[in-house]
Amino acid sequence: MSAKIISGTETAKAIREELTVEVAELKDKHNIVPGLVTILVGEDPASQSYVSAKNKTAKALGIHSEQVTLAADTSNEDLLALVEKYNNDDKINGILVQLPLPKHIDEPKILNAINPDKDVDGFHPVNVGRMVVGEKCFLPCTPHGVLELLTRSGVETSGAEVVVVGRSNIVGKPMVNLMLQKRPAGNSTVTVCHTRTKDMAFHTKRADIIIAAAGVPKMITADMVKDGVVVIDVGVNRIGKTESGKAILAGDVDFDGVKEKAAAITPVPGGVGPMTITMLMKNTVQAAKQAAGLI
Repeated sequence: MSAKIISGTETAKAIREELTVEVAELKDKHNIVPGLVTILVGEDPASQSYVSAKNKTAKALGIHSEQVTLAADTSNEDLLALVEKYNNDDKINGILVQLPLPKHIDEPKILNAINPDKDVDGFHPVNVGRMVVGEKCFLPCTPHGVLELLTRSGVETSGAEVVVVGRSNIVGKPMVNLMLQKRPAGNSTVTVCHTRTKDMAFHTKRADIIIAAAGVPKMITADMVKDGVVVIDVGVNRIGKTESGKAILAGDVDFDGVKEKAAAITPVPGGVGPMTITMLMKNTVQAAKQAAGLI
């Protein structure tokens, strides 16, 4: 048996096509143009690449996009003032402060300063709390993308045994919460594993669905899964370089081995990765509609 490949690239493309239509309708029917600002502090190459991709995607969808790049030695006070400026800017529906921030910046204080109604990353404690109790909110982009992949691939989650490997605030913890809620792509029985779990294979062998997000390359191997499992690999680990200097990437799952036992699996790259920016755009459109009282 060889697994069905769940393509995040194709799924993201379909969602972006839907968003393009939705953004055009908002402009034509309501004179609304969703707005997103991305704030980058410093010159980290990976962060620069991410921010550039976010702006490029926004513009392609018809979303108004602004980018602010600040010096690495920017003070907490100046960054807070900038966030407050965009909190009060009616043209901007979504504020994204690119992480990680320089060490001297009080990251929680900055994120908490963002208006929760413009927190399109879904990191503000207000939105985290709304998510936990099942209220309408901005879902964190990567877990939201995983839900879309499961739903659009026709994977049945209701009653399924789901193992989430990882416990980060960005992926693992929200993923656990979303999978157990009474909602589409939920209603699962969820087990949490992490790098300190003593016998991870004991848990993963029981899983109908494995969501791997621990940041350890190829930690889930074929002998740790049962036949017919669905595997969502969130991990993106750089394990080397090609002769031309291009990064060689691996997920948290040993793709070549596990795909021979799995019913379906996401690749790395081309799996969850393309979904994250797409869900950021979806949240930005949601923010614009909420601000206008349309939802």
